[in-house]
Amino acid sequence: MNPSFFSSPSPEQQTPGISGFSIRVAAPSDLTQLADILAMSFHSREGFVEWVYPVLRLGIYEDLKNRLRSKAEHYICLVAELVAREEGTQNYRSHRAQRMAGTVEMALRSRFPWQIPSSDYLYLSNLAVHPEYRRQGVAQQLLSNCEETAREWGFSEIYLHVLENNHAARQLYYQAGYRLQQVDWNWTCWLFGQPRRLFLRKQISLS
Repeated sequence: MNPSFFSSPSPEQQTPGISGFSIRVAAPSDLTQLADILAMSFHSREGFVEWVYPVLRLGIYEDLKNRLRSKAEHYICLVAELVAREEGTQNYRSHRAQRMAGTVEMALRSRFPWQIPSSDYLYLSNLAVHPEYRRQGVAQQLLSNCEETAREWGFSEIYLHVLENNHAARQLYYQAGYRLQQVDWNWTCWLFGQPRRLFLRKQISLS
């Protein structure tokens, strides 16, 4: 997949000194920052979690490292990297204070491994944006690049899960064209009142 560069966010949303974001494939050198973004996005630091947060973050780091090393044919981890324009010039450079603005992963999954023909499908996961750079178009651009990659791989659909009570994420995916495929329900939802997982699907054009 070719890295892409997109225009700056609107002036009222733009982070001072930031001219835009570039989307590229993650590298092993990104692991520390990506683990930070994922941990902040998916784990609260309130109460008891504060004590185990370093362990959770380490687990995220190790899991992501293993996936990056897997070299699977249909796996990709993308990062959104901040880009700043040097004052008085047209030259662009990475923003060193906090280079990473967000990340997403996409891989091939099989709903029924025993099924013939194969029921493999592209599944998007771990979409996360650093709190400082939300509402600046980062998530939308990561999703767009996933669609571009899916087309290059010859797939016309992408699937993902979102929690029923995550209204901000649901709105993001709806605006991006994802629609409900099914509601995943299990006994923990009924017994403990946990939110259900919504399985979403997007049809994309191969042209």
